[in-house]
Amino acid sequence: MKIAVIAHDGKKAEMVSFLNKNLSVLDSANIEIVATGTTGKHAQNAGLKVERVQSGPLGGDAQIAAQIVEGIVKGVFFFRDPLDKHPHEPDINMLMRICDVHNIPLATNPATAELVLKGIVFE
Repeated sequence: MKIAVIAHDGKKAEMVSFLNKNLSVLDSANIEIVATGTTGKHAQNAGLKVERVQSGPLGGDAQIAAQIVEGIVKGVFFFRDPLDKHPHEPDINMLMRICDVHNIPLATNPATAELVLKGIVFE
């Protein structure tokens, strides 16, 4: 199973912390991680194994959306920063729409991500 992780700049450290906290769960469930470029780089720098696509503004959100449409990605953890502006907001909205269209769980904060992860693991 593969999940996608994305984090706005102000949330990247929080995403890496979340992944490290849940590493044993991810490993025991054989969950692969795909990440947008910069988020993936932060995760890799922390010693995590992730597949990296382009950064969000360069098309990474669209690449992840394509993997959702293809049935590859089964969950998205997108830690959004609601207090900052994002120039690629249309890409973000597209990704969220694709999650809704394909009934893919989308967590936008650590509390929801933890619940989604537990649901995916114990399905």
